[in-house]
Amino acid sequence: MKDKNIGFIGLGNVGKKIANNLIKNGYNLYINDLNQKSSTKLIQNGAIWCQSIDNLINNVSVFITCLPSPKSVKKVLSDSLPLITKGHLWIEMSTTDEEDMKSLAKLIINKNAEVIEAPISGGQHRAESGNISVLVGGNRDSFNRAFPILSCIGHNILHCGEIGKASTLKVVTNYLASINLLAIGEALMVCKKYGIDLKTAYQGIKISSGNSFVHETESQVILNGSYDVGFTMDLVCKDLGLFEKLTKKFQIPAKISNLIFSIFQNGRKMYGDRALSTSIVKILEEECKENLRAKGFPAYLEDNEIKKNGKETII
Repeated sequence: MKDKNIGFIGLGNVGKKIANNLIKNGYNLYINDLNQKSSTKLIQNGAIWCQSIDNLINNVSVFITCLPSPKSVKKVLSDSLPLITKGHLWIEMSTTDEEDMKSLAKLIINKNAEVIEAPISGGQHRAESGNISVLVGGNRDSFNRAFPILSCIGHNILHCGEIGKASTLKVVTNYLASINLLAIGEALMVCKKYGIDLKTAYQGIKISSGNSFVHETESQVILNGSYDVGFTMDLVCKDLGLFEKLTKKFQIPAKISNLIFSIFQNGRKMYGDRALSTSIVKILEEECKENLRAKGFPAYLEDNEIKKNGKETII
């Protein structure tokens, strides 16, 4: 194990699950977050709390960031930069702005250190099991160095090319998931109004051409009524804003994305920043005076598959 000491900054719903998988795989994990309470379970499992980012950086050869916004990423890197040396590798796992990522990567490279972007996709239930997918941008040598660490975190690991491409692809996938979520709400409402049992509707969609990852996961917690996917309105609006920035950058007349963005912005205004993203379906339920509920669906998602070995997805 070349990089035994790993730093982890950002212990949100997904971050703390990723961090725990590193502890399980024998790494010495140094952690930091604005909310120290989020570290309690990780410390019980063997993580080492660092009062400052300085303390964390000085104890590790690799540090990982998993933060809620590009602004947060820039702040952490700014605080870290004076202490970064030739031996360091920064792994950025947030969903962030591709232009910011390129700019910050240059700062790391100018210090003769290494950097890759490695946003994850697949939901917090797969982040917990270690079966999540990882999209990676950066040079091949840095990818190879990071691979043993990424293998503890995820199953399908795709090298997308240089810095910026993985961040862009992650924003694209989140945009598509947001469209699918809104479409699922409307589809289930048609079934409800028609009188189709919603459990039957769920299974019918699942075995048909209308199926998707979002349907198999998020539809379940909508039908349960918990809406619990661990992803919030402020985050989905941030991601849709990043997609909109890309469409403007390339002068794409993206009519669908503009509509989707406005719908989620309205949902954020109605329910608040920290409302669950799936609660966007509540707007439709309220307008139709119906609820989309069915028995037999879980309140939260679990990945019951055992941890699969990390593998590089070959194109």
